[in-house]
Amino acid sequence: MPVFFRLILLFLAMVSLRPAFAADYTPDADLQSYVWEYPMVRFNYYGYKAGVETLFRAYEHTSDKSLKPGEHGVVGIKIYTASGPGMRTPPNLVRAVVACLEERGFDRKKLFLIDSNAERLRESGYLPRRDTSPNEFEGIPVYALDSGDYYDKEWSYDSNLPSRERVAMAASNSRFSYEDDPEERKSYLAYPLISQVDFWINLPMASDNKALGISGALANATLWNISNNTRFLASPANAPVAVAEIAAIPELRETWVFTLQTLERYQFMGGPRFNSLYTGQEPKLWLSANPVAIDYLMWRRIYNGRARERFPVPDRDPQLFEYAQAVGLGNYKLDQLKLVRLQKAEGSDSSD
Repeated sequence: MPVFFRLILLFLAMVSLRPAFAADYTPDADLQSYVWEYPMVRFNYYGYKAGVETLFRAYEHTSDKSLKPGEHGVVGIKIYTASGPGMRTPPNLVRAVVACLEERGFDRKKLFLIDSNAERLRESGYLPRRDTSPNEFEGIPVYALDSGDYYDKEWSYDSNLPSRERVAMAASNSRFSYEDDPEERKSYLAYPLISQVDFWINLPMASDNKALGISGALANATLWNISNNTRFLASPANAPVAVAEIAAIPELRETWVFTLQTLERYQFMGGPRFNSLYTGQEPKLWLSANPVAIDYLMWRRIYNGRARERFPVPDRDPQLFEYAQAVGLGNYKLDQLKLVRLQKAEGSDSSD
């Protein structure tokens, strides 16, 4: 079946499905058109706290959706540590998000951070160095997906693309067939973000990526949020479709409230492995319920960074944007977006 036809069928199915859980933060087209920008003075806790609070209020005012405890009283925070400490979600941003949620009535113990790999979480300072210590970051529970404890057999994404390990086995053993193993087709979803939260917040970092063009908001919510993901990261032909289809799963989308994208650091070459030689920074913090727009704005910076350093640049935008827009995740055309530049809050230039 042609890719776009399959994506349109998925979009129609999304529209027809009724929400399975009480909370529903799925944005409408008008809300998806907004990207709020806060001018960061310093990338410290106080700077982030002022920025996050200002952005939260802008979202609440425009969306008429409250960021207060609901049925579960729980919020998930999807961080990014796959590139190691050099390109991790900044801890000060996490602290600021937690503080703003606590001020809205959430209990710190009922929040949680979640990411794909325990080793990377430890390297990045989000898990303690010793396995015997509680899996917490400053009193906030931390979930490492590779523990296997946060997947559910009922929630998976199915694809006939095999894992890289199985491809290697098939190449060396003519009698081996990965098609015979139904588990090879499945990538399990991070179940706590589907059933156990009032909503969850996406805190990605942006870098170039061979399979997708950009690893950012969409990738952090999908490929860095599932099991058996290396098969997609090695496949430019399949990865963009997988990202769009996973991000559009209704039960995942309706609790995904928005993305907060920091420009404290982004990488335009060599990603997702961190390389400080190819990084940029801008004094900005963005919030949007449209991850496609966030990724496209970051993609333009990745493109410009390559061009500035005289590296080869693609002759077209990554297909990821077309596929994601086709399933209703948001528009990425700049002339159809509303970039709202907010004013700096008083006291945001305080020092640590």
